[in-house]
Amino acid sequence: MSGFFGVVSEQPCISDLFYGTDYHSHLGTKRAGMATFDGQQAHQNIHNIQNSYFRPKFTADLPEMKGTVGIGVISDTEAQPVMVNSHLGRFAIATVSKINNIAELEADCLSRRQQFTDLSIGRTNPTELVALLISQGKDFVEGIENVYRRVKGSCSMLILQPEGIIAARDRYGRTPIVIGRRGSDYAVASESHSYVNMGYETCRFVGPGEVVKISREEGITVLRPAEEKLQICSFLWIYYGYPCTEYEGVNAEEVRYNLGRLMGERDDVESDFVSPIPDSGIGMALGYSNGKKIPYKRGLLKYTPTWSRSFMPVSQTDRFLVARMKLIPSRAMLEGKEVVFCDDSIVRGTQLRDNVKMLYDYGARRVHVRISCPPLVHGCTFLNFSESKTDRELITRRVIEELEGGEVRNLEAYRDSTTPEYERMVERIRQHVGVDTLKFNTVDDVCQAIGLPRERICLHCFDGQSYGDK
Repeated sequence: MSGFFGVVSEQPCISDLFYGTDYHSHLGTKRAGMATFDGQQAHQNIHNIQNSYFRPKFTADLPEMKGTVGIGVISDTEAQPVMVNSHLGRFAIATVSKINNIAELEADCLSRRQQFTDLSIGRTNPTELVALLISQGKDFVEGIENVYRRVKGSCSMLILQPEGIIAARDRYGRTPIVIGRRGSDYAVASESHSYVNMGYETCRFVGPGEVVKISREEGITVLRPAEEKLQICSFLWIYYGYPCTEYEGVNAEEVRYNLGRLMGERDDVESDFVSPIPDSGIGMALGYSNGKKIPYKRGLLKYTPTWSRSFMPVSQTDRFLVARMKLIPSRAMLEGKEVVFCDDSIVRGTQLRDNVKMLYDYGARRVHVRISCPPLVHGCTFLNFSESKTDRELITRRVIEELEGGEVRNLEAYRDSTTPEYERMVERIRQHVGVDTLKFNTVDDVCQAIGLPRERICLHCFDGQSYGDK
């Protein structure tokens, strides 16, 4: 995942750009960058943030980042923003994308005698590829439409020009773009919470496939109208989004609370209290507490002084160690108690299994796990929100193979929460993670909690339905 931020201001923009980009740190842990234009002069800095935080990496760069317009990005993949000089003029570009047909598009660009200069991630930089696709158009709108037409997956982008910013949201709106305003100044971002402390207020959400230009002289100009079809990722509300952010006007924490409340209202398990698995389980646990009418307590806590973000090492072994070191159980809360623990999802199941063992080791009598979303039956082909590279890495798919005798068959039955196959799948997952009981919310619960029509939410990882190119 990635998150970007841009500023169009009457004054030097670097302070707002610095803090607004930093507020997207929960969306990426590998690379970050900022670019500004000072008239015709461009300024750019990119740093690796795998072993550090955004702010200390970029503090020394701030004096040289001059200009009243700028963009920044924090990414889990490539180095960006990318600076380009083409027949369209000089521009910088940052993307939030997942390009599934990158090899095909790369070959086409090379056949046109275009070249790639950034191979820092061991392969073509996806943002540089998008810049080349844009440069194939006679203007920016035609170039962006070329991206929409040819990229299989998803791609939203910010394009920085000397006079302003072009914001283009993914054709199906899978990733969000929101615009804030402060007098004559504008901020454009992936997450709406990122600009509130600088005095901006949300003025509009960019629609699916919509392209807008933001400039000091003309404000917001629509270059390409929004598409009708919306497929925004449901996992933004379930997990990825910062709790106080909004997508399509719907607050992430409110959705998590609703998912917990729906679960609590119908859950028949008896327990002493409900506890979150921090951090993304907090909103759900609060909702569950009110829906079930039982106390909310913290039986498991995250050590925030040094684990304040989702830092993830490259090694999977190290990831498991870091995940364990972040969380500390409270024996005083757990000993002899029967506890419901709320979490956002189960991907591989290994981390939850280790957490559950720790809870029993610290005296919990019985442990019940409640998951805010349905079982993940399909890997994400659009955003790759889970870290799984293949469907088979999902615990659900491994369990289905076990139940089907080594093959993956009859997926429709396993996705349906009313079938015997679904019940067997959940029971086998329960056995794998080692809890007393395990329950998931349903797709209908997710849609009800978000409050948008089902056809406007991407639920592919739960129900296998896809709209548009994979």
